[in-house]
Amino acid sequence: MPVHDDRTLFEFLVLEGAQAGLSWITVLRKRARYAELLDGFDPARIVAYPDSKLDALMADPGVIRNRLKIASLRLNAFAFLEVQAACGSFDRYLWDFVGSRPLQNAWPDLRSVPAKTAQSDALSKDLGKRGFKFVGSTIMYAFMQAVGMVNDHTTDCFRHAQLGHRAQRNTA
Repeated sequence: MPVHDDRTLFEFLVLEGAQAGLSWITVLRKRARYAELLDGFDPARIVAYPDSKLDALMADPGVIRNRLKIASLRLNAFAFLEVQAACGSFDRYLWDFVGSRPLQNAWPDLRSVPAKTAQSDALSKDLGKRGFKFVGSTIMYAFMQAVGMVNDHTTDCFRHAQLGHRAQRNTA
């Protein structure tokens, strides 16, 4: 489903970055603890975290204890707030990469779904220039799928038609 709430978009950005190199279920099981420890994924609070807070996160088994991923939380929160200030909202910035509406694909099976696209390449590159970490093209494509920027449900999935119909209704 398309997501347009900045806080939720930041949450997905954090979780996709944490998931890098791991199975999605690992991060999904830790989502509630992340929300608790990261003040509901509030970037304005995360940007102000002292080093001691990041050190405490490294000691908590409820999160992915990777020093670079933990350090990226504060960096990404800062970059996120910078994008909001420059563009009016992270949502506006982000959705411009897909022409402000979900891309509708028609993959016959999961083997056909790409790991990255030209849009995820462009998004990844721009986020990197803006100081974001853990935003490689493959991570960004998974993010784009998760926040509904792209409909990659296979054509035999009932959600493919539902989401495609919804996108047509929203642009009519």
